[in-house]
Amino acid sequence: MPELHLTIPAELDGQTVRQAAMKGLGMSNGLFKRAKFHGQILLDGAPVLANAAVRAGQTLRLSFPEKENTAPAPAALELRVAFEDEHLMMVEKPAPLPSVSSPRQALPTLENAVYAYLGCPPDFVYRPVNRLDKGTSGLMLVAKTAYGQDQMQRLLHTDLFQREYLAVAEGHLPEKEGLIDLPIRKMDGATVKRETGPGGKEARTWYRVLREENHRSLVWLRLDTGRTHQIRVHLSALGCPIVGDFLYGTESAELPGRFALHSFRCRFRHPVTGQWVERESSPEAIFEPLLTPSHFP
Repeated sequence: MPELHLTIPAELDGQTVRQAAMKGLGMSNGLFKRAKFHGQILLDGAPVLANAAVRAGQTLRLSFPEKENTAPAPAALELRVAFEDEHLMMVEKPAPLPSVSSPRQALPTLENAVYAYLGCPPDFVYRPVNRLDKGTSGLMLVAKTAYGQDQMQRLLHTDLFQREYLAVAEGHLPEKEGLIDLPIRKMDGATVKRETGPGGKEARTWYRVLREENHRSLVWLRLDTGRTHQIRVHLSALGCPIVGDFLYGTESAELPGRFALHSFRCRFRHPVTGQWVERESSPEAIFEPLLTPSHFP
């Protein structure tokens, strides 16, 4: 059973156990409730109530069970791991490998590959922090603990968790750089497809054109928000769908089963160590045939 501990600092003296856990450890209310109702909360080794006061120098320990999960089938795929510690791992997802398992997805998926890579642990729970579409490749963060997932998901769409993408788009964008600020909504009658329009959820994508060649554009993109298919929908709304995007553009024989979108840089402040972690993954080998000559950062 995972356990967290905190030596109460002076600034939390007199706070309740709940307040100390949430302020001192950054625990979410949901994770604290899991410790309260299904785990154990100890103050200096003795059980304690959530509203009890803590004093500076005392030791607070919280343990909580992992969520029950049916173990997936292992998949012996080559998994490239860009970063790993006891809390988090950053992997390079190939396309068209799905990020998660579902009854509609044929095996294998990234979930099966991560399960096999970790040695098929009996208490395995798959915790993707962010997800990539099946046709998107590149860096993706997976938490190895409930606390790691809880902390990282609270950093999503903040400056403490930055994700940058490269895409090859059809045509030339109207401006060389800028912000696409168009709300995104589900298309009427569709189960998956999205569109821009009134009544949609706020969606912002920064972009910069790196090169224009062969009636196509190599584009750098960074998300301010994280809507479903956001980059794909936004580029399509500008009249420049991603090469090979069969849903918002045209399927391409150059990229069977995928489209030209790659998560190439991921940077975040580690929620436990406080250190910045940054990794890059180049899509040059994939995108090079689409642009001649190629130009990648």
